[in-house]
Amino acid sequence: MKTVKRSLVVFLLLTVTTLTQAQTVDDMVKEWERAKAYTKEYLEAMPESGYALKPTADMRSFAEQMLHLADGNYGFAAAATGEKSPVGFGDSEKTTDKSKANVTKLVLASYDFVINGIKKMTLPQLLEKTKVFNQFEMTKGMVFAKAFEHQTHHRGQTTVYIRLAGAKPPQEKLF
Repeated sequence: MKTVKRSLVVFLLLTVTTLTQAQTVDDMVKEWERAKAYTKEYLEAMPESGYALKPTADMRSFAEQMLHLADGNYGFAAAATGEKSPVGFGDSEKTTDKSKANVTKLVLASYDFVINGIKKMTLPQLLEKTKVFNQFEMTKGMVFAKAFEHQTHHRGQTTVYIRLAGAKPPQEKLF
């Protein structure tokens, strides 16, 4: 009887852990998919002529902000997953084709890299420690949180760019 009870307890613990893990990874994927859709709205809201817009000479253009966001997505996700980034560090921002179509393609591909990487992760993997940019030690889950913060920050900065171009930025999309 004790063996049956122990087996049942182990089974229940494994089931709860698996359900929690699926929810955690699924929630992360949903948040990143929402962020991708929101960023796409920003990319669409900016007129083609605004992609070269710089509020001041020493600032990034709208295109460069978005491409920097993409570089961050690749760098952080590669650090968290251990997968090689298809884009070299900082290479998106250095692209010469900063057209609306190309920037949109490159930025959205960076979100796909993050989302696909998260889908392959398990809760125990998200709790593993890693070193980011050979400097900062944190869990892999925290690396994804920093990536989310980075993309939110740079997308948010582009709100002003869109307004300066005479266009209307998308409504806030928290949910």
